[in-house]
Amino acid sequence: MNLALETAKSIILIISTLFPIVNPLGGSPIFLSLTRSYPPDARWTLSRSIAVNSLFLLIGSYLIGTHILSFFGISLPVVQIGGGIVVMASGWTMLKQRDEDDERVQVHRTCSKEDLARQAFYPLTLPLTVGPGSISVAIALGANSPHHTGFDITPTIAAIVGMAVVALSILLCYGFSDRLEKMIGPTAMSVILRLSSFLLLCIGIQILWNGVRALVRTLPR
Repeated sequence: MNLALETAKSIILIISTLFPIVNPLGGSPIFLSLTRSYPPDARWTLSRSIAVNSLFLLIGSYLIGTHILSFFGISLPVVQIGGGIVVMASGWTMLKQRDEDDERVQVHRTCSKEDLARQAFYPLTLPLTVGPGSISVAIALGANSPHHTGFDITPTIAAIVGMAVVALSILLCYGFSDRLEKMIGPTAMSVILRLSSFLLLCIGIQILWNGVRALVRTLPR
């Protein structure tokens, strides 16, 4: 009973910590803006690929993130600075994005599933879905997990289950993003897309600033 309770608490901790940062509900308008010209089956293919990529990226950050950073001598603030720059660039590009012309729509409609799979990781998975903030949190959760004090498979299983729930929410929110547009209308969706792009730019600046501030604190007085 105690083991089941601790496992449930660990799963809830992972979900409650990662879900607001990943924010698939807020990311669905951005996903739709980047895939507006794709047919529904291609959009679902992308959604599945993004969900799978996000799951493995979170699990990898949780299990071996600290070891990778230590091996290359990279600190978390440096990851935040690099990721913040990428997020800023993505938000600025989307903010200036114009409506797609017929030629681009036709190219997307004739795009193969292999091409979609190659496009799913960047920028749709990293950094728009699982960005430096999510990776930093996953690394921190893994570093503070009890399995580092001894071999205990329970926290690892609980973390994987919680991250799988987050990945499932990404699949559903992104897969049904077109229905969201139909519900609220194209004008309201356009406003939401522009606001989301601006917020993404602001998030990138905040992530960059967090990294810079953490590095400045390490400087000798």
